[in-house]
Amino acid sequence: MPPLRVGYVREHFASPLLQYTEDDGGKTFTLVNCPGGTGQIIKALEEDQVDVVIALTDALIAGIAKGKPYKLVGSYVSTPLNWAIVTGKESKYNSRADLKGTTFGISRFGSGSELMVKLMAHQEGWVKGEGKDLEDIDFKVCNNIDGLVQAVNDGSCSAFLWEWFTTKPWLDRGEVRFIGSVPTPWPSWMIAAHTSPERCPRDNVINFVATLTSYVNDFDSEASRKGKDVEFIKKQFGYPEEDIKAWLETVGYPTDCTKIDGSMLVRTFGILEATGAMVRPPSGFDPENFTNVEAVRVV
Repeated sequence: MPPLRVGYVREHFASPLLQYTEDDGGKTFTLVNCPGGTGQIIKALEEDQVDVVIALTDALIAGIAKGKPYKLVGSYVSTPLNWAIVTGKESKYNSRADLKGTTFGISRFGSGSELMVKLMAHQEGWVKGEGKDLEDIDFKVCNNIDGLVQAVNDGSCSAFLWEWFTTKPWLDRGEVRFIGSVPTPWPSWMIAAHTSPERCPRDNVINFVATLTSYVNDFDSEASRKGKDVEFIKKQFGYPEEDIKAWLETVGYPTDCTKIDGSMLVRTFGILEATGAMVRPPSGFDPENFTNVEAVRVV
């Protein structure tokens, strides 16, 4: 079998995966960077550009509910993702409340950047009547972080939501402002694989996730956090040491990537349904319908 093609976003969260691929050398998997985020990752999965993906929990679950051709096969990051609310350096917006009735930039429809705006809108009560339709909010597709930064500065968008530390270099350079944040009410990253057994043989997927666990455990250890994690991220991404240490204090990984918390999935289903980000499937919210039960344990 050819190596699995693994879609991901090349950022600090991917550090254990990058360490794994350095040792694997392309023997069992190759990486395909998708800088447009989870929306691009899911599209790549549908278009036979990747086989396995590490992507945002909410967007993966919503995609499965819509009939996308993949299932969850593992856990990756156990802590919430902190999304910065980002606006232009000279914009008139200074708080979440100021953004009602405006146009938000997103990378793609179906991406985390869209879903988190919907979550924020429901937290703020920006809905029509008692329904789930958002009130006077529009979206503009900007493809990636560079397009989003341009859009909030040229005024075509009011704001966008993106992971805090990923966006902080633009803040440090004075190109954008942060006016708040929206943490996810669920663990932030999961692993999914295409449902085709030809593209994703069960044993290959199981081996990939199980081996990734050992790299996650090493990265997540106290000793690594104090030393080699900082140096690795600094070398790979060029972040200031103080930002790396601050991020490491906020992030946690599962002790076993081959397990998925079924109760967490049910809670996430309910939140996403309430915000209108997904519709309850005819079969209901059964975690086993969202997971490849031959490749992962639902506990």
